[in-house]
Amino acid sequence: MLLHGGGANAHWWDHMAEPLARRRRVIALDFRGHGDSDYPDALEVGAFNFDLEALCEFLGTARFDLVGHSMGAQVALDHASRHPETGRVVLLDLARGASRRSRRIARLALALRRTYENRGEAIDRYRVIPPSEGMEPALLRAIANHSVREDDDGRWGFKFDPRWFTIASRPAPDLSQVRSRVLLMRGGESKLLSPEGAEEFSGQVSGARVLTIPGAGHHVHLDQPEHVLTGLIEFLES
Repeated sequence: MLLHGGGANAHWWDHMAEPLARRRRVIALDFRGHGDSDYPDALEVGAFNFDLEALCEFLGTARFDLVGHSMGAQVALDHASRHPETGRVVLLDLARGASRRSRRIARLALALRRTYENRGEAIDRYRVIPPSEGMEPALLRAIANHSVREDDDGRWGFKFDPRWFTIASRPAPDLSQVRSRVLLMRGGESKLLSPEGAEEFSGQVSGARVLTIPGAGHHVHLDQPEHVLTGLIEFLES
């Protein structure tokens, strides 16, 4: 189960889902208010966790390996702490040890959703937050093509509801309750997961491993997809 980050959508995994699907069943979802999912009128703390739980109930099992990026990593970790039957868990650049300023800048940038005159301009102006220096332009454009939508006023914006970045987060999970094997992948140049934050996390979750990906920032699976895919497959199949 592939869980995207805040402001993203299921298509952020397209370039990795295909090679993974040659080995195992792969499911990626759009959380509510993201991608092609509906925008609910009411916002609810923990809503994305409820989305994952509802999907597991619909599929008839909670025995999934979870791979989450950023916000999706938070959801995966929380889910594993509440559901001991969860399979293996891979956390891509889970935010830990970042400065309050870095976190605030990222949330503010997502909350200030901009719109553009037409679809082409929206695609051309599409960027990831925080910025990525190592991402291939072709990959960015492929994601952008699945990440813009026409608003009711005829202007074009990005496929996420910025209101989600103005509400409080769910209380931190009890990490002592995590029974899954956990791999934390950190971008070597990430500003949102510090080396100290990764080390502290590995001491809080029994048996957790940390893998640092050189040349990657916060969007580790976009900056260095081949290295991430190799590490992911090795962990899931070991």
